[in-house]
Amino acid sequence: MQLSVRRSSLRHVPLDLDFVAHLTRESARFADAIGEAPPDARVPTCPGWTADDLLWHLAEVQWFWGTIVRENVTGAGAEELKPPRPPDRAGLREFYRRSSRDLSEVLAATAPQTPAWTWSDDHTVGFIRRRQAHEALIHRIDAELTAGVPAAPLDPSLSADGVDEALRVVYGGLPAWGTFTPDTAQTVRLRATDTGGSWFLTLGRFTGTDPDDGTRCDEPDAHAAARDPGTEAASEVAGAAADLDCWLWHRPAAGPVRRSGDRRVLDRYEAAIAPGIN
Repeated sequence: MQLSVRRSSLRHVPLDLDFVAHLTRESARFADAIGEAPPDARVPTCPGWTADDLLWHLAEVQWFWGTIVRENVTGAGAEELKPPRPPDRAGLREFYRRSSRDLSEVLAATAPQTPAWTWSDDHTVGFIRRRQAHEALIHRIDAELTAGVPAAPLDPSLSADGVDEALRVVYGGLPAWGTFTPDTAQTVRLRATDTGGSWFLTLGRFTGTDPDDGTRCDEPDAHAAARDPGTEAASEVAGAAADLDCWLWHRPAAGPVRRSGDRRVLDRYEAAIAPGIN
């Protein structure tokens, strides 16, 4: 999954989650689920993709980050080493098996604070551990939906961290060339009803011109406070951590995600995250 995110200066990788264990578990669940789907089955949450496209995607992503850490190369350096896509399901499954195993092994053997290339301002292996645990989780959901098999429960702690990562990293980056102008009357609280986590967001607009490609940006945006101040918000989105995580990633939630408060603010926030992830 190529993340359509702005480069973030946030360095917020929690130390109390075993991301490698979660990565290994979710990767195995992905393999089991995708194995139940015909190669040409459509992926409902990734328009235009087949089951084999999804398998190749996660395999190459896990290969890519394993190579970054193992070979100590940049993203461009890893791309130069990338092998071609295997021609059939058997080849794809074997490439995924090796890539997934190698990624888990190299991340387990490398300290989180070890420097490594990433697309974030956080250039550490800890960032990769966290990002890849959530990558495997979300694509495990995709695989289950594609195969039509029962969904395995999402771990509440990992899901709560997924909400945090989505808000602060995936949707929350602010590059040096951009400006966020807040509207302090437009606020949203996300509240995880099972874990107790909460996040306070202020809506506004992101503007600027990307110096890499000249793209001019002027779009709705939202930024999370460093911590929830506990003050009243104009609106609230509440649900179990797993359901909030799925909602932010535009995947079906197993339980209710309740919206309350100012409907206009909620509509504006949903418009800000509507483009999702490419």
